[in-house]
Amino acid sequence: MAGAPKSSSIIFLLSLLLLRATASPLPLLNSSVADPDAVVADFHREVARSRRRMQEAGGGCMTGNPIDDCWRCAGTNWWEDRQRLADCGIGFGRNALGGKGGPYYVVTDPSDRDPVNPSPGTLRHAAIQEGPLWITFARDMTIHLNEELLVNSYKTLDGRGASVHVAGGACITLQYVSNVIIHNLHVHDCVPAGNANVRSSPTHAGWRTRSDGDGISLFSARDVWVDHCALWRCADGLVDAIMGTTAVTVSNSYFAHHDEVMLLGHSDGYAPDSGMQVTVAFNHFGVGLVQRMPRCRRGYFHIVNNDYTAWQMYAIGGSASPTINSQGNRYIAPANPNAKEVTKRVDTEEGQWDGWNWRSEGDMMVNGAFFVPSGEGLEAIYDKASSVDPKSAALVDQLTMGAGVLGGPRDNGEAAAYAGLNYAGSATGGGGGVAGSGGNGYGYLGMVYGSSGDWSCRSCSMLWLTTLVLALICLHPL
Repeated sequence: MAGAPKSSSIIFLLSLLLLRATASPLPLLNSSVADPDAVVADFHREVARSRRRMQEAGGGCMTGNPIDDCWRCAGTNWWEDRQRLADCGIGFGRNALGGKGGPYYVVTDPSDRDPVNPSPGTLRHAAIQEGPLWITFARDMTIHLNEELLVNSYKTLDGRGASVHVAGGACITLQYVSNVIIHNLHVHDCVPAGNANVRSSPTHAGWRTRSDGDGISLFSARDVWVDHCALWRCADGLVDAIMGTTAVTVSNSYFAHHDEVMLLGHSDGYAPDSGMQVTVAFNHFGVGLVQRMPRCRRGYFHIVNNDYTAWQMYAIGGSASPTINSQGNRYIAPANPNAKEVTKRVDTEEGQWDGWNWRSEGDMMVNGAFFVPSGEGLEAIYDKASSVDPKSAALVDQLTMGAGVLGGPRDNGEAAAYAGLNYAGSATGGGGGVAGSGGNGYGYLGMVYGSSGDWSCRSCSMLWLTTLVLALICLHPL
C-alpha cells in the first residue's frame, strides 16, 4: 500500500503527457538546434558553393543565390518539377518539407464564402487538408479571405506561374503546425477578423477570437519557410512569429509601406521563445517602412545579405537578450539625422543590454548608418559562424535582385528580375490533381495521398504513450 501513491502519481503524470500529445499536432520535441552557429556556417557554405557554380558556368541560369539556383537551374522546367523547391531551403527553416511527396491541388476558385465548410477548389479547402499537399493556382486571382486561413501541416502554397494576391481581408495563420512553405504570393492590406467559427482540418472547426491582422502569423509553429513573397500594408505585422515558434527562414521577399514589419518573439517574459531560431536572408526592405525589420526577443536570429533601403525609426530591434548575428547586409540610413542607427534595444537601459550578443560583420553602412554591437567574447561566440566566406555586403545586389514575387511588378512598380518565369507561364505540367468530391479519397478531398513517407508520427507517439501507461498500471496495481 505504501507504493500506491507513488504509482498513482506516475500514472497521472503520464496520462497528462498523453493528453498533451493528443491535443497538439506537433511532436513533444521542437526543432531548435543545439549549435545555431553551425547552421550559420552551413548557410555561408551554400552561398559560396552557388557562387562557384555561377563562375564556373559563366553566368547563364546561375545567379549566385543558392535557393533560386537550386530549383531554377536543375536542368528541368520548374513547372514540371515544382516539388524540387522543397530541397532548396537554407538557414533555420531548411528542413521545412511543405507538401513534398504529396499530390497537387490546383486552386480554381478564389472565393471564401464559408470558412466552416469551404468549397472544393478554394484555397481554404486545400489548406486545411491532412497530409502533404502541394497547392498551386490555376490562374491569376485575388483571394479575399473572410476569416484567417488556418494552414495545416505539410503544405506548400506555390504561387509560381500565376499572380496570386491574398488581400483585403483576413490573411494567413500557422498555429500549432509544422512543415509549411509559402512561396511566391502577394500578401497585403490584411485586416483583423475573428469572433467566428473557422475550420482548421477536415474534422475540426472551432471558435476563433479576434485576430491582429498580420500578413503571415506563426503561433507555436516550426519548420516554416517563407520565400519570394511580397508583403505590405497590414493592420499589424507583415510576418509575426511568437509563442515558441522556431526553425524559420524568411528569404527572397519584398517588404514595403508598413510600420511594424516583423515581430519575432511573443513577450520579454515568455521563456519558450528562447529556443526561437530564425534566418532572415536575401530580402529587400523597401520603401515606406518604419521599424521592426525584425524586432527580436530571446532567441537566435541570423540576419544576412538583406538590402535595407531605409527606415524611419530603426531597422533591427530587440529586448530580453536575443542573439543577433548581422552579416553582409546593406543598411541605407534615412536622411533624418536622429534615425541613423540600425539597432535599437527596446525599452532597455544600456547597463542591461551591454552583455547581449549583437554582432555586425561584413555589413555595408550607407548614408551615415551605424550598428551598435554588444556582448563579451564576441570573437569566440561567432568564430564558427564567421569561418566561411563570403558574407560581404558587396553581394547584396546580386543576391536580392529577384526579391519579392517572381515574374511581376512589386507593389510600387519595381520589376522583379527573373526572365523566363512569368504570369503567362504554365501552371500545369507538374500541377495536376484538381480537387475531387468523391471516390476513394482522404477526408472529403477526394484524392489519395501518394507520399512514401511516414506521416503518422503523432499517432505513433500516442500509441507508445498509451502502451507505457497500460504497462505501468499492470506493474503497479493501485
